[in-house]
Amino acid sequence: MFENVAGLPLDLPHPAQKALIAAGIDWHDERVAEAHVTHALMLAPEALATRIGAYKFYFYRHRLQEALPHAFSVLEMAAKRLQLPHDWRLVQGHHADFDQIEPWPRLFLQALIAYGYCLARLGRLEEGRAALAKAMELDSGDKLGAGRLIGVIDRGGRDDDDDE
Repeated sequence: MFENVAGLPLDLPHPAQKALIAAGIDWHDERVAEAHVTHALMLAPEALATRIGAYKFYFYRHRLQEALPHAFSVLEMAAKRLQLPHDWRLVQGHHADFDQIEPWPRLFLQALIAYGYCLARLGRLEEGRAALAKAMELDSGDKLGAGRLIGVIDRGGRDDDDDE
């Protein structure tokens, strides 16, 4: 998630950037890498790149409960930048050009999918499905794949390729 943030100002102070780079270098040692992520968050808690970095760290470590608030924070940052309603449930297609997938609308959709995915994996299926359905509604061509994730939820966690 959040794979393409090209074109977005990442507003990251150099010391926080160094901490996130160190987290990548020390990825093999989870405790040390997490200390770097925590340090970056302390240095720049409101920086988009810090929140994305923290989300990715916890997501790829399968620590979804800890990834969830960072996904939500990125969602809020994108919503604020786009001047969207504070509650993602109230966002409509006319609020931004979601189908063109400009950087900020794309980030909003990616964060909403990340948020919904984490919720679903944490067993909060109804909430997760609602977030994914909103992402699919806004991304009418389903370019970001929220529909596939909804399908997995609807099949009780089985992917299309799983044996029945």
